[in-house]
Amino acid sequence: MTKDDAKIKDDAETPGGPEFLPPLEFSSVVILLYFPALVQLGLVEDPATGERHESLGLAKRNIDILDLLKDRTKGNLEAEEQKFLDGIIDQLKLAYLKKADIVKM
Repeated sequence: MTKDDAKIKDDAETPGGPEFLPPLEFSSVVILLYFPALVQLGLVEDPATGERHESLGLAKRNIDILDLLKDRTKGNLEAEEQKFLDGIIDQLKLAYLKKADIVKM
């Protein structure tokens, strides 16, 4: 997809109004795994239900996928992207350990 393709989609009207499209950046990929993990850890409300619930198995799977992404992109990320990914993973792992009662704080 080129920038021109993205502009066409950005300008397209949908029945409910203009559609929000996140920027085509590495952080957009990370967020696609980060936010569901927050929901699965019960740290934020599920946008679909408005309720908080925990699914530690699914949260762990998203954390593992982020770790896999980190391993597969090693040496290919900008310093800022690497710092962002590391911070996200560290935050999620700590939250997971607290929820799973592995770490007491």
